[in-house]
Amino acid sequence: MKRDTMLHLVRFLMRTLTRSEFIGLENLPASGGVIVAINHMSHLDTPLLGVNPRRSDITALVTTKYQKHASIKWVINTIEGIWIDRDIADFSAIRKAAKALQSGLALGIAPEGTRSKDYQMHQGKPGIVLLALKTGVPIVPVGISGTEDAIHKLKRLRRPHMVARFGKAFILPPIDRKNRKEKVREYIDEIMCRIAALLPEKYWGYYKNYPRVKNLIMKKPI
Repeated sequence: MKRDTMLHLVRFLMRTLTRSEFIGLENLPASGGVIVAINHMSHLDTPLLGVNPRRSDITALVTTKYQKHASIKWVINTIEGIWIDRDIADFSAIRKAAKALQSGLALGIAPEGTRSKDYQMHQGKPGIVLLALKTGVPIVPVGISGTEDAIHKLKRLRRPHMVARFGKAFILPPIDRKNRKEKVREYIDEIMCRIAALLPEKYWGYYKNYPRVKNLIMKKPI
């Protein structure tokens, strides 16, 4: 099956079986390389992101752990997703991701590195920052809600309401080598706080007590 055919099929299934809502899509650049940073709670997060009505060229970095699931592996391979081994420094995956961004594609990334089994946000990891600095592309934070129990609802023949809320795009300024480690951590927290600010408070988890989240909601400067 070709990528476009797969996307049409997934789009049809999502429209039929779920109530998928996209808010703030105008914040997602219509073209050009962009990192789409999401919180990750469900196997349906990537399909939801993939059927957004603005960027049909979107792909994703996906952990190799999902290769154990034949159906997920088939879907990811068909949509030309990029597999990344989270247990090692997977430079091959990073090079592929950078190439995709530099060629003008949109790339979905979950900075937490894995699916949250308690549906709470966990501390972000540095990979997304290093990729953003390497490529210079903008980052669009996206808060995804309603996917945590979506599969359970589908099994009960109920249509889950899933929401992808897009925040404003921003670019990470270059950093000096002098304070690199501290600055990378600062940038990770900024990305994660921007995602949290797009979500109901019950999802904030690790970032619940970060003043930056509430400042973003109230649109105050750092």
